[in-house]
Amino acid sequence: MGTAQSIWSACLFFAIAGIGSTGMWTSVITVVQRWFSQKRRGLALGILSTGYGLGFASMGAVFPLIVLYFNWRYAWYLLGISALIMAIVNWLFLRNNPESIGSLPWGEHTRVPSETSKNVAAHLSKASLSEVFKDKNFWLIGLSYFCIAYSLYGVTTFMVDYGKYDLGMPIKTASLLATVHGLSQILGVLSISPLSDYWGRKKTISISNLCITIAIIGIYFFGHIWTVLFILIGLMAIFYGATFPLYGACAGDYFPRELMGTVIGALTPFYGLGAISVHWVSGLVHDFTSAYHLTFIADAFMAGAGLLLICFVSRQKK
Repeated sequence: MGTAQSIWSACLFFAIAGIGSTGMWTSVITVVQRWFSQKRRGLALGILSTGYGLGFASMGAVFPLIVLYFNWRYAWYLLGISALIMAIVNWLFLRNNPESIGSLPWGEHTRVPSETSKNVAAHLSKASLSEVFKDKNFWLIGLSYFCIAYSLYGVTTFMVDYGKYDLGMPIKTASLLATVHGLSQILGVLSISPLSDYWGRKKTISISNLCITIAIIGIYFFGHIWTVLFILIGLMAIFYGATFPLYGACAGDYFPRELMGTVIGALTPFYGLGAISVHWVSGLVHDFTSAYHLTFIADAFMAGAGLLLICFVSRQKK
C-alpha cells in the first residue's frame, strides 16, 4: 500500500490485505474457542480484543504525526512491518489446540477420550457445511452479523470525515475521534465480553445492539455538538469492541466445537458483505446529499435490524 502509485494498484494491494485480514479473524476466533471452555470464552475474547482497540487508538494518535512529519506512505510501512512481526511470532509460538501439548482448555477439568474426539470430528466433517446451512440459527446469527457490521462500519469509516467536513473540526481534533473510539473499545471488551459468560451471548448481543442503535440515533440528532459527538462515539465503541468477539462466541454456543472453523468461516461473508456494502451505499448517499445524516439514519436502522434478528435465535442446544 505504501508503494501505490494509482487507484488501481492501491485497490490491488488493499484487496490482498483484506484477504489476509478475513482469514486472520476466523482463525483467531477458532483458536480461542478451542483453548477456552464455554464459560471462559467471553473473558478470553475480551482480553484478546484489547489489541484491536489499542491499535485503533494508536492510529488516531500516531498517524496524523506521521503524515505531518513524513507522508502517508510511512503509515502503511509501519502497519506492514507490524503485521510481519505478528506473523512470525504466531508461527513460532501459537498452537492450534491445547491437546497438541497435552493440556486441557482453560476452565475444563475433564478430558474427552482422544478416540471419541476423533470419531466425532470425523463424523462432523463429512457433512459439516450442509448441517450448518440447515440450521436456522446460522442464518439468524449471520444476517444479524451483516446488519451490525453495516451499521458499525458506516459510522467508524466516516466519523473523522464527518467531523472535519460537516462540522468543521481541525483534522487533529477529528482524528481524536478514532483515539476515543479505540480506547472505548478496550473498556468494552474488558467488561461486556466477560459479562457475556454470565448473561449469555444472545442476551448480551441484544443489549449491545440496542445501545449501538441508540448511540447512532443520538449522533444523528446531536452529533453537531462536538462534546456530545465524542461521548456518543465512545459509547458506541464500548459495544463495538465487544460485537465481533461476541458473535464468534455466540456461534460457539450453538454449534459443536469441532465445527468452529467451518461455522465462523461461513459467517465471515455476512460480515464482509456488510462492511463492503455500507461503504458503497454511504459514499453514494454522501455524494448525492453532501452530508452524512441520511447515512447515519440507515446505520441506525441496520443496527435495529441486527437486534431484531438476534432475538429470534433459539435456545442453546444441549
